[in-house]
Amino acid sequence: MTGNDPLLQPFQLKHLTLKNRLMTSAHEPAYTDDGMPKERYRLYHATRARAGLAMTMTAGSALVSKDSPPAFGNILAYREDVVPWMRELVDSCHEYDCKVMIQLTHLGRRAHWNHSDWLPTLSPSGVREPAHRAFPKIIEDWDIERIVADYALAAEHMQAAGLDGIELQCYGHLIDQFWSPVTNFRDDEWGGALDNRLRFTHLILDAIRARVPADFIVGLRLVVDEQMENGITREVGIEIARRMVATGQIDFLNVIRGHIDTDAALTDVIPVQGMPSSPHLDFAGEVRRETKFPVFHAARIADIATARHAVASGKLDMVGMARAHIADPLIVQKLIEGREQDIRPCVGATYCLDRIYLAGEALCIHNPATGREATMPHEIGSRSDDPQKIVVVGAGPAGLEAARVAAERGHRVIVFEATPEPGGQVRLMTRSPRRREMIGIIDWRVEQCDRAGVEFRFNTYAESDDIIAENPDIVIIASGGLPHTELLRSGNELVVSARDIISGDVAPAADVLLFDDGADHPGMQAAEIIAESGARLEYVSPERQIAPDIGGTNLTPYMRRLLPLDVRFTLCRRALHATQEGGRIRVTLGSDYGDFTSERSVDQVVVEHGTLPLDEVYFALKPLSRNLGEVDYDALIEGRPQAVVRNSKGKFRLFRIGDAVASRNIHAAVYDALRLVKDL
Repeated sequence: MTGNDPLLQPFQLKHLTLKNRLMTSAHEPAYTDDGMPKERYRLYHATRARAGLAMTMTAGSALVSKDSPPAFGNILAYREDVVPWMRELVDSCHEYDCKVMIQLTHLGRRAHWNHSDWLPTLSPSGVREPAHRAFPKIIEDWDIERIVADYALAAEHMQAAGLDGIELQCYGHLIDQFWSPVTNFRDDEWGGALDNRLRFTHLILDAIRARVPADFIVGLRLVVDEQMENGITREVGIEIARRMVATGQIDFLNVIRGHIDTDAALTDVIPVQGMPSSPHLDFAGEVRRETKFPVFHAARIADIATARHAVASGKLDMVGMARAHIADPLIVQKLIEGREQDIRPCVGATYCLDRIYLAGEALCIHNPATGREATMPHEIGSRSDDPQKIVVVGAGPAGLEAARVAAERGHRVIVFEATPEPGGQVRLMTRSPRRREMIGIIDWRVEQCDRAGVEFRFNTYAESDDIIAENPDIVIIASGGLPHTELLRSGNELVVSARDIISGDVAPAADVLLFDDGADHPGMQAAEIIAESGARLEYVSPERQIAPDIGGTNLTPYMRRLLPLDVRFTLCRRALHATQEGGRIRVTLGSDYGDFTSERSVDQVVVEHGTLPLDEVYFALKPLSRNLGEVDYDALIEGRPQAVVRNSKGKFRLFRIGDAVASRNIHAAVYDALRLVKDL
């Protein structure tokens, strides 16, 4: 059945035969160590290569100059010691006939000066980028000479490392900052007419071609329509693409549409859940038709059906699927093996991208093995030599992951779930239409559990006696948590939780104060529901910014919905007291910044403060267990089986995971489950 699959047909790029039409487009997971792509970086790409990927485009982007500081944990391509590290990565991918390229760039204004070598950022006209906030110097002639030489040297480093080629980043970075009227309003030989705006690009291509062999692939990842006032229009972008093709110095175009100088703009280029899938695919096809040149493209092409359509309809030559391969790096392997239904879905949460800014590394919201290839398996390949009977309490993401992994290891698994359906808090999230894709986290695991023979018992609130009656060898408590609403100094009985609003158990009143002390999605999701009900809403937070645990691409849809509804945002304020006053509630607000208060009178107070563990069953079972609930953290971290014995008379081992331990997030829950259960 795969013989005629358009995605599995080869593509000839100059002398290079790409064995299928799937690639990962350039992205920076921020896995570097001292600016070098060492073991973690190499394993991340090698895993995809081993699974059959045709080409991996590394970095997003690798830096060519010291005054382009690493804003995203970038590879430092200007350093000579990058060569042996890149060679190791290339060799590990070439072993599986996966071609390797790298994206090179100078960030220009898209960085900040206050780290690394503390050199000023620069741009053609000194225009500040809102996202990174640095005020760049206006580039000078000697800067241009130096940076052109830096591009050539970086390309030479990559060719020496054995890479198959490079692409130059031309959207939002220095090269296209020369192209765009928004960032270049010079009146010298570098500005004005299009020929002048392209001069810098031509110098770079000339310098690179003078330093690398003729068969070394060079492409551009370029913006063909900035979709902004005074920016590069479609017509100008197509003309730039044509001129670049006409030079004879490039081998492919990787098409981008939009601009990335603000969080909102970046979200349109890299759409998140609730936004249209593959929004720029047809446009990329238009560029291919206009230029009659090899075209690559990536922008929320998250599923195989869309990727297949992109190739079969002639829109693309190569399909970039970066986030999809973060969710499941084995896509090509499963496709070849006829296991398309086993592909772990990308749900568009974009936890991966936002974590680069929030925590310095990309991780998938529901694949904890991504970025941890040295210690965590993407597939459970080994079966236990000693099959056990395992009871899991709770069918949220933690419990389902524990059940899936245990069953795939050959254990007999029974899952108790108090509600009629699996999903836990994830199912609550999906009550908002924009977040419906999150159910893929649950559906995929339920399907995997069904195939592996997991027994589910829904509508069953498991007590300790119910669990003991199963005579289990191992019990895993994944019962989640209940909303923590005891956070005011007085008046907690007058509040409702964000979960009450999200679940629909409580309807929003006419005049609502939402106190968000959780800083993550639940508070913002509740705010969205309240505001869209027609209520008057004041969002109050003790933080100095709105929901700081939500990254820029995920905050964008919330703000696009809330701002037009005239929601009042009050930061640096903490709800202290609530008192009943007639038919209204008086709320006293204080602040961590001083001893001052203010008052509000509202119809309803909603609070978000995380969850408290639902752990009664755990503590009832704890004295009966062999390990008394203890987890050997060293063994957990090092990937060794749990062997703690604190009660020799105990008949089972007991563990708890996810929010049954403490209020955290989906990734923490599934990571708890995977790293514990893979070694049971």
